[in-house]
Amino acid sequence: MKQKKLKLPHTLILIYAMVILTAAATWIVPGGEYQRVEKEGRSIPVDRSFQLTERNPQGLDALFVSPVKGFIDAAYIIAFLFVVGGAFAVIQKTGAITAFIHNLAVKFEKSRALRALLIPVTMIIFSVAGAVFGMCEETMPFILIFVPLSLSLGYDTIVGVAIPFVGAAAGFAGAFFNPFTVGIAQGIAGLPLYSGFAYRFLLWIVGTALAVLIVMRYASRIKKNPRLSPSFSDDEKKRKDLALDSGKKEMVTLSGAHKRVLLLFLVGMALLVFGILKYKWYINEIAGLFLALGILSGILGKLKGEEVAQSFGAGAKDMVNVALIIGCARAILVVATDGKILDTALFYIAKGISHFHPIISSQLMFISQCIINFFVHSGTAQAALTMPIMAPLGDLVGITRQTTVMAFQLAEYINPILPTSGVTMGVLGLARLRWEKWAKWFLPLMLIWVILGFLVLIPAVVTKWGPF
Repeated sequence: MKQKKLKLPHTLILIYAMVILTAAATWIVPGGEYQRVEKEGRSIPVDRSFQLTERNPQGLDALFVSPVKGFIDAAYIIAFLFVVGGAFAVIQKTGAITAFIHNLAVKFEKSRALRALLIPVTMIIFSVAGAVFGMCEETMPFILIFVPLSLSLGYDTIVGVAIPFVGAAAGFAGAFFNPFTVGIAQGIAGLPLYSGFAYRFLLWIVGTALAVLIVMRYASRIKKNPRLSPSFSDDEKKRKDLALDSGKKEMVTLSGAHKRVLLLFLVGMALLVFGILKYKWYINEIAGLFLALGILSGILGKLKGEEVAQSFGAGAKDMVNVALIIGCARAILVVATDGKILDTALFYIAKGISHFHPIISSQLMFISQCIINFFVHSGTAQAALTMPIMAPLGDLVGITRQTTVMAFQLAEYINPILPTSGVTMGVLGLARLRWEKWAKWFLPLMLIWVILGFLVLIPAVVTKWGPF
């Protein structure tokens, strides 16, 4: 008798189960709150101000209302996905991107050097972006480029996602300049801005190198045997839908309309980078840029108004499932906050850490930040929530504040696997890749990164790594 293969429930069901468990916890976990002060537009808890409060258990109404609140709370990223998904569908409708990717794949196939350099060079570029200016949400548009390119080169969707997403994640977690994690955490901890550069730079090199090697090794295996890919059947369908055929070796002729759309897209990508670096563009501005690219591409690509509207609607429609998942995932934080158990969890985690040797305490700080990261995905928000508590705690147990900041930033290594992360689910939604398939592939790399985190904290504690 053939054994049935274990199949996980739909991601939306898994996330909603977590909402139910969090609501149940509000009936058991004591309520508690820190006093908070406003600092530079952020609400920051005051150390040693925690007080137990009356429980605020979340009932049946919260189970149905919290996803709606979560949807509203995450509206900015959901709107971003609808706009980018719709705009890119219009660009694809022109045929310019498909033709360009095909020609690019032909060139890569003919050059062994280009094939060898594609993954390491592009991943390092994304990692630098993550380490320097905190590239995270900004990786999402690139998924729509690298997934088709990866499929054209005989790889799979996972490789196409990993190049920009894992590359940026390696830089974000191992950041040496990231203003949204290192900068804010050091400011709250009272450290000189961007101090401790040398050791963080070493962490960035090792963390990025590990990611590049694992992705290259996996890509090589898939190239030799595509059926080893967890997304093989889905990728076959994508190749047909996108009119990609890695078997064709001839270049296709680009029409005038194709060239105009490609030039516009190139200018748009340059504007994207310039806007992020110069004017600190974020979700709203980037979404606006892609909306403009979609409309102008339709005009330059000689599409009829009806074709532009239908393509945009179809592209946005593809994002509905992931939008529901993001809204439901944000409901976990809504329930934990309304139920007054988030501060309680932070207090007891900090209290438990204080009983161990400094090396173990630093590693427990890292693990506790990973747990908090499950609920609070924004590096900025997590720094504001945890550093006022963890920094003084580190002083008491013999851990320098520089080490405490590193324990906080290392938690970003687990972000790409979290189904509660809007960015993770947005990336997977754009790639049309199921979370469980991605999680199965990413888990070994995440464990390697976690071990790296444990190891790099040891010298930091032993040497009493200071401000400089």
